[in-house]
Amino acid sequence: MASNPHELRVYDSVLGLLSSEENPTPLVRLHRVVPFRHAKIYAKLEWYNPFGAVKDRVAANLVRDAEERGTLAPGNKLVEATSGNTGLGLAMIGNAKGYPLRTPLSAAIPLEKRTVLRFFGTDVQELDDSLCPAPGAPEGAIATARETAKQPGFVLLDQYTNEANPDAHFRTTGPEIWRQTEGKITHFVAGLGTCGTITGNGRFLKSKNPAVKVLGVYPEDGHDIPGVRSKRQLAQTKLYFPQEYNGEVEVTNREAFDLCLRLNREESVIAGPSSGMALAGALKLVPDEPGVIAVVIFPDNIFKYASSVCRHFPQMCPALAGGMPGEAAGAAPSRNEQLMDEMIENLKNPYDSVAVTDLARELNGADGPKPLVVDVRPAEQFADLHIPGAVNLPQSELSQRKGELPPDRNAPIVMVCGIGKFSKPTTLYLKSLGYRNVRSLKGGINEWVRKQQPTAPAVAAKVN
Repeated sequence: MASNPHELRVYDSVLGLLSSEENPTPLVRLHRVVPFRHAKIYAKLEWYNPFGAVKDRVAANLVRDAEERGTLAPGNKLVEATSGNTGLGLAMIGNAKGYPLRTPLSAAIPLEKRTVLRFFGTDVQELDDSLCPAPGAPEGAIATARETAKQPGFVLLDQYTNEANPDAHFRTTGPEIWRQTEGKITHFVAGLGTCGTITGNGRFLKSKNPAVKVLGVYPEDGHDIPGVRSKRQLAQTKLYFPQEYNGEVEVTNREAFDLCLRLNREESVIAGPSSGMALAGALKLVPDEPGVIAVVIFPDNIFKYASSVCRHFPQMCPALAGGMPGEAAGAAPSRNEQLMDEMIENLKNPYDSVAVTDLARELNGADGPKPLVVDVRPAEQFADLHIPGAVNLPQSELSQRKGELPPDRNAPIVMVCGIGKFSKPTTLYLKSLGYRNVRSLKGGINEWVRKQQPTAPAVAAKVN
């Protein structure tokens, strides 16, 4: 056997494939999608990690750290909120080491990821949460994981607060990049999610050369890119240290997905949408100057995002009988489904939706008659907390209980759910019943809590 096992790539366990300075993921220079004359832009292809994403590094280091601290031992079960990739890494490392995984996550996460998590043996709990879990969400994935961790035998590693997250990159990714570029890197670029990648790499690279520019890229609000956070969402992340970075920039959904498509077609790089987002940001932030060597983290590949492709490039997904939009690769929405999606999207207008601060003012009687707040979440979620004075008509029961709605079709009504996803179709439903003054709360109860508006425990409230 060779002295360096990576030369032959023969291992006693799949965990031997985990990346390190001696076994780095590849750097590939980009040419056709980069308009620069002088600067060299390299993509670090993180799907070459053993379970397909940059988060394999974090999952491995979270487990290692917990084992060394004695907080994780044989017989324990893992629980972790995730937007997909950390869960996939923890599931497979847990399979190898004997730690079963339970993961609460948003139902908005691509179907491919949710399906593969179950295929890996994970106990998946789908919730009405934002695409990237929000720490302040009262019934969201992170809160659910923390409650589960109180049960005997469960251990929460908590990628959103655990310093072992950025430490994974300080130990592995940073040293790999420094060695691969022979210490010549001038700019490092990463998408912003938990911020473990940018923080850990940034700290290592600046320890080698303080002149290295560390740059972050974030999506627009309402984005459709799993694993990353908008500027507003970043305020909820404990590993976000903007004072340590040299610059940040926003990238739109369209920019990210269009560049993702170009990467696949023009560079033959099978990049996913977060890779397109990171590169789009790099092209905005990195100067085209001689001597510039920039490394951009490409977190994972396109194969987990077929349903996202169908939403953003419907012409690529021929219609299949019975197919639901965005729920199966190769299935395109019917015209009726497209119209329904458009109507729901159109509800974002200022006449059919209301911001948290505006609703709070209305409930205080500042702007005419107080609206009736109808919370369409399940009863047990409503019981945890809700907007004071709200009534609970769960979405699943709304058609059977429509008789409990006000008889006056001009009555002001605001529909509320967890993040604003399910309040929109229920708003349309009430409009179909003839209600003329019904709106959806932007961001749902999660945004209400984030804006520090008052909440109340459940009470026996009646609609009429």
